[in-house]
Amino acid sequence: MPTAFDPFTAGALTLSNRIVMAPMTRSRANGTLATPDMATYYSQRAGAGLIITEGTQPSAIGQGYPFTPGLHSVEQVESWRPVTAAVHDAGGLIVAQLMHTGRIGHPSNPEAAGHGALTPVGPSAVRAAGQIFTPAGLQDYVVPDELTAQHIADTIEDFATAARNAIKAGFDGVEIHGANGYLLHQFFSTNANQRADEWGGSIENRVRFAIEVTRAVTSVIGADRTGIRLSPNNGLGDTVEDDYTELYPVLVRELGSFNLAYLHLIEAGDPSLTPKLRRIWPGAFILNPAGGAGQTDRLDLIASGAVDAVSFARLFISNPDLVTRLAIGADFAEPDFSKAYGGDHTGYTDYPRLAELEGAVRD
Repeated sequence: MPTAFDPFTAGALTLSNRIVMAPMTRSRANGTLATPDMATYYSQRAGAGLIITEGTQPSAIGQGYPFTPGLHSVEQVESWRPVTAAVHDAGGLIVAQLMHTGRIGHPSNPEAAGHGALTPVGPSAVRAAGQIFTPAGLQDYVVPDELTAQHIADTIEDFATAARNAIKAGFDGVEIHGANGYLLHQFFSTNANQRADEWGGSIENRVRFAIEVTRAVTSVIGADRTGIRLSPNNGLGDTVEDDYTELYPVLVRELGSFNLAYLHLIEAGDPSLTPKLRRIWPGAFILNPAGGAGQTDRLDLIASGAVDAVSFARLFISNPDLVTRLAIGADFAEPDFSKAYGGDHTGYTDYPRLAELEGAVRD
């Protein structure tokens, strides 16, 4: 049976190992541009079999949080080139996660990025419960503008354009973010999506947007460079999914017909659904296990054949050489979450590798 440290092929992506760096918002962009610190951060973690970037907006209206990068302008594409080059020079693979946050946003956040005040959009004009961080501090979510049929078509095209831009910027592929309460997930949701047209109501209608986004992205960069991330019933972004046990098998079966590079599943909502979706999915299956799964348990999932690869998030923040630490059974550094979002390089690129710690001891 394979181990976590064996190579693996997912579509056009040849991973040197089966340990994936999960996408994590870090809010270190210069407005919406990638920075030299981001090049350092990602290249430090190039030992991962695959790096999936922080959520990157495919359009100005898709920005949910301040200081997050985009892939919808020439300047943004150029800013990403040093990042992808640094990862490749370090021997790694990197894909861009395309994340439209939908109703999870606030007018003041795009304004801070220089686009003027933009009201977030969603499948329906239903405000999410809760608050979001903005330059002015925590503020309540607002009622989103309901996407018209034309706006839906435009948004689908935005994803395709952003995917094309990702390849221009040197990325090895893209991951479509269909999870965690953001726009695609909102269409699946039975509380955020109250439409009565072909984009709402039945399960077939509520998965239609995700299918059409996937169709558009694969048509411009190829299915073998496209992955998708899903999170059944995890409740983030005030999403309610009354029929998730029926919806996700339908969705995964339809997505499977595209022969995507991989499916990246977050199983926090209902781990019992994972084996069923695994049986349905025909290709590479990456799992971000439920929180109770320890590090050894995650690696055992690969050895047992239950999954093809596993993703780690928080441990990659504070352990740039996480793959090495897992391989030799070394201790892990714990991240300082007071420095997780925004700021300078502190708590971002200054976590040492084991070799650096050992060198300091010898000195």
